[in-house]
Amino acid sequence: MNKIKSVEDLYVFKKAHALVLKIYELTEKFPSHEKFGLISQIRRSAYSVPSNLIEGGNRLGSKEYRQFVGIARGSISELKYQLMLSKDLKYISSEMFEEIKKEILEISCMLMGLANSLYKKV
Repeated sequence: MNKIKSVEDLYVFKKAHALVLKIYELTEKFPSHEKFGLISQIRRSAYSVPSNLIEGGNRLGSKEYRQFVGIARGSISELKYQLMLSKDLKYISSEMFEEIKKEILEISCMLMGLANSLYKKV
């Protein structure tokens, strides 16, 4: 098994980053009047996940890192709601929502696992 050298090596980080790229592509198709509203919020929630992993991973201790993982979990939950709203507003299809919701659930579970592993180190 490869040794983790940085946060960027974590599978959860890679999954979260890939989701951000997907979200940016998806929101390109939203109505232009949502540019400073829902598009901005969705993107912010999405990139908050890997951003908090990076920031937390570069803090001085496991307790601080765990706190940032918790913030990332909050952001992924926020993203889930914003995408549900987008579906209900007919900006995305139900199929696309369900596909991304599965990715969100997987990332959320991985974040919980990471948080639990950091709790044991505190």
